[in-house]
Amino acid sequence: MGERAGEPGPSRAGATRAQRLLDGDARVRVGLVGAGPWARMVHAPMLAGHPGLALAGIWARRPEAASALAAETGSTAHATFDGLLARCDAVAFAVPPDVQAELAAKAAAAGKALLLEKPIALDLAAARRLVDAVDAAGICSQVVLTWRYSAEMRTFLADVARTRPIGGRGHFLSASALSGPFATPWRLEHGPLLDLGPHVVDALDAALGPVVGVRASGDRRRWVGLLLEHASGVVSEVSLTARSGAAVTRAGVEVHTEDEVLDFDGAAVYGPDVVATVASDWARTARGTAHPLDVHRGLHLQQVLHDAAGDLDARR
Repeated sequence: MGERAGEPGPSRAGATRAQRLLDGDARVRVGLVGAGPWARMVHAPMLAGHPGLALAGIWARRPEAASALAAETGSTAHATFDGLLARCDAVAFAVPPDVQAELAAKAAAAGKALLLEKPIALDLAAARRLVDAVDAAGICSQVVLTWRYSAEMRTFLADVARTRPIGGRGHFLSASALSGPFATPWRLEHGPLLDLGPHVVDALDAALGPVVGVRASGDRRRWVGLLLEHASGVVSEVSLTARSGAAVTRAGVEVHTEDEVLDFDGAAVYGPDVVATVASDWARTARGTAHPLDVHRGLHLQQVLHDAAGDLDARR
């Protein structure tokens, strides 16, 4: 299905939504950018299945993929990104980080709330441009850091808050770069630091306090080790690889005190409950409620990853 002629421009989106609300349709119309594996497995069914959201349309760089996904979900494939913006109130992204950063800035300028994947960009400069666009437009944003939407992570962070940590460790060890739907060009080129690093750094940052310094070692495409310095005065260690021969992904974080060890198993949390929480949060964010995991959180993580990458390059 293609976009229809005479679609309202992005500047009329607010008026169009106001009329729909008067007509009794309170759902947020969300446009989806991307039609790859992650969009098909997560974003499209999530947006189409939540009672407060409506999948208003899909645009992708491969029109045939957008059309196929639209047919599966009863949505509409749009021939242009501008056409998608004209038909939605908010935009969700399931595309490579460099594509996301460019198009999300454009969507922000059109007044659309943003559901973003991690990392929010491929480099720090692009991440800053995106944040500037979001701030200038005054729109709300939300980043899909999947661990943080789990009940297990919320319990873990609450338990840590009642202790006095002396340090922590985190790891994400998978085989995703060896084969399968996530062995994509940007992941293969930039390695586990940008792909898996946001989950672990975000979790340790939330548990132990803001990361204020980082040292890195290893091979960017194979195995990366990080030493994080937190504002609380403690340090934590991180191991990352997407080339592990282990049959099962091993991922999580642990916080050590003088009395106990608190663990979070990141490999076991992903599932329908996490997707439902992302969707419910997003329905509120898209209506204008600020989210703690917003584009500024994404920028903070991007800065840590940027500094780590610079340290890796300096050691070559």
